[in-house]
Amino acid sequence: MASRGNATLEAKIEEATVDTDGHEDERAGLFARIEEHLAVPFTTTVLGVEVTVRTIDLTADTIVAVCARGHHRQRIGLLDLPLPTPPPDGAGWIDAYRHWAGR
Repeated sequence: MASRGNATLEAKIEEATVDTDGHEDERAGLFARIEEHLAVPFTTTVLGVEVTVRTIDLTADTIVAVCARGHHRQRIGLLDLPLPTPPPDGAGWIDAYRHWAGR
C-alpha cells in the first residue's frame, strides 16, 4: 500500500505527465509544473556555501537549478539540490520530480 505522501506525489506526477509520450516528454511536463509553481529566487546551502537559486532550466537530460553567489553561476542538478527549511513555495513539485526519477 502506498503511503499518503507517495499518493500525493503520484497524483502530481500524473497531473504533469497526463498527455506526454515517453521519458523526455514526462520530464518536460514536470519541468513545466516546477517552473510554474516554484517560488524563485530562494536561498539554500550547497557544500556549506549559501547560494541563491535564481531559476531552473531544462537540459537535454535533466532539470537543473541555476545557482548564484556573487558574480558566480553554477548549474546544479535538481535531484542533488538541498532544499532549505522551510522549503520554498512549490517545492512539492521538486519532490514529485525526485519521486518520478527514482521509479
